Amino acid sequence: SNPFVPDGTNSNISNASIVDRHVLAHGSQERVVDNILRKDKEERPDLIILTPTCTSSILQEDLQNFVYRASIISDSNVIFADVDHYQVNEIQAADRTLEQVVRYYLDRLDRCYRQEKLDQFLTNAPSVNIIGIFTLGFHNQHDCRELRRLLRDLDIGINQIIPEGGSVEDLKNLPKAWFNLIPYREVGLMTAMYLNKEYGMPYISTAPMGAVDMAEWIRQIQKNVNTLTLSSSIKRVDYEHYIDGQTRFVSQAAWFSRSIDCQNLTGKETVVFGDATHAASITKILAREMGIRVSCSGTYCKHDAEWFKEQIQGFCDEILITDDHAEVGDMIAQMEPSAIFGTQMERHIGKRLDIPCGVISAPVHIQNFPLGYRPFLGYEGTNQIADLVYNSFALGMEDHLLDIFGGHDTKEVITKSLSTDTGLIWNPESRLELSKIPRFIREKVKINTEKLARQKGIETITVEVMYAAKEAFNS
Repeated sequence: SNPFVPDGTNSNISNASIVDRHVLAHGSQERVVDNILRKDKEERPDLIILTPTCTSSILQEDLQNFVYRASIISDSNVIFADVDHYQVNEIQAADRTLEQVVRYYLDRLDRCYRQEKLDQFLTNAPSVNIIGIFTLGFHNQHDCRELRRLLRDLDIGINQIIPEGGSVEDLKNLPKAWFNLIPYREVGLMTAMYLNKEYGMPYISTAPMGAVDMAEWIRQIQKNVNTLTLSSSIKRVDYEHYIDGQTRFVSQAAWFSRSIDCQNLTGKETVVFGDATHAASITKILAREMGIRVSCSGTYCKHDAEWFKEQIQGFCDEILITDDHAEVGDMIAQMEPSAIFGTQMERHIGKRLDIPCGVISAPVHIQNFPLGYRPFLGYEGTNQIADLVYNSFALGMEDHLLDIFGGHDTKEVITKSLSTDTGLIWNPESRLELSKIPRFIREKVKINTEKLARQKGIETITVEVMYAAKEAFNS
């Protein structure tokens, strides 16, 4: 009888064969090593990275041994990406893998380099490494271009940009830079911490996003340059005049925040959600620079929760740390903000609730890779963010103009939303009445009406129920 089915039980379950994991792992070892060697001959890469899978973790395969065997025969360098995907997300894995690649190539250098003073192999003029720029990163290409412009204005050279556009053979030159710039905390921070520990390289992890943090970023650069020029003949720098000029004449965000257009947004409530870097920066820009209330700010980077909370403390009413998009959706439905600033996930939630959303972070869609120049960092980034914020709000005047010119939405009103039950029925008269309500308050009326119906145990919503809800909720 089948040992997994009790005697006397009629079951169609097939017999199970138990195979020792070491036997399976041995077969995997041969295939993995053969594949590495095959790719080595076909592609001739500089580096091959072996990453763990769910199966390899379950079987507890010794992937480091696989790498060791392959590296003996392969002409390419072979390393094992030692990340536990059961405990870390994709962002943490990328951060860890980049650090491992940098560590691998720098550890190959002669150990005597680490015993020498850092200034003995620094570049003659101030230079930096920009760490964390990715091909498919959210607006990373535009941000990198803006950072290049800023550093050129400040007479600071760029030693290397990694991983985008970099070469593994050039990683050995990373310690030649005076310090490192980490524009996004998600990927690059572990590498910067490693370089700081092993080579004494300072790093700046402030995201130059928004006028206030932009000025702080430049002042940190000034501090690092002046600290390292003490032992050289290079003059000390003062970037205050540059900060003033860029803030007043390049960035239009400060002017816009004082304009009547931005003041029209006073009292509007928003929800912000995304990766830690972008969500924290956008929250501070909305609250501190534009005077817009942030009802809730959150991030899916649970591993960076403490830093995130510290950054946005006092700039929002509530903080949400979660990687459950359903929880985010419920929060948005309950708060009913005027606008959302989040990822593509929040954009889809907003579409269901008829709430506009500006995308400010990954996960992204192809539409978040614009052909035009749209950085989020730097002084030009302040203009782009101001445009995004203003254009993300559905202003009441739009509905009146649409009504006047006959262009208002004539589609049937959608009554489903994340915050309501789907068992309620709107009769034809109530649907018609709801469609006459201006779009910018229609969703709130619908939600309040359904809320009253649930409280009263009403299954079919009529016009009378709508008026009762209006009196009950004063809407």
